[in-house]
Amino acid sequence: MGFINVEIKAFCSDPQKVEELLLKAGADYKGEDHQLDTYFNTSNGRLKLREGNIENALIFYRRENQEGPKVSNVILYKASPGSNLKQILAESSGIKVLVDKRRKIFFIGNVKFHIDQVLSLGSFMEIEAIDQKGEGNRDALHKQCEDFMSLLGIKTADLISESYSDMLSK
Repeated sequence: MGFINVEIKAFCSDPQKVEELLLKAGADYKGEDHQLDTYFNTSNGRLKLREGNIENALIFYRRENQEGPKVSNVILYKASPGSNLKQILAESSGIKVLVDKRRKIFFIGNVKFHIDQVLSLGSFMEIEAIDQKGEGNRDALHKQCEDFMSLLGIKTADLISESYSDMLSK
């Protein structure tokens, strides 16, 4: 399944406050997931296997490292926990980096929110405005990200251009 999303990632100094604001805005809390993202070596884009108690998927995506809302082209394959997919990818491509995090997951309509505690990095907030229908209205997705940034008090100075994998690879 392929789709486009517009997303932001930001440092989060007060995860509890963000959670309270999301719930006050009517967000649907899906739960807390302990996720291990294994990034594999690729010649282009990013390829990761996400293993969690809520989300399990092989995810390939292309996204520029830039501050502010950025477009990602994503292909997602729902993986089965306990399969040998990780071993196959590790043997064929090699492991680049592991990202270990605790993630609280919320939704408001087509917008997904993550409050992350990333091992060795700290607390972060992500907003993903998702276009799974393929309507391609990137301007509307950008506006959703910007509106929720304002609602949650995310300042431009808090934004991060890199992925967790890039930050851990340094």
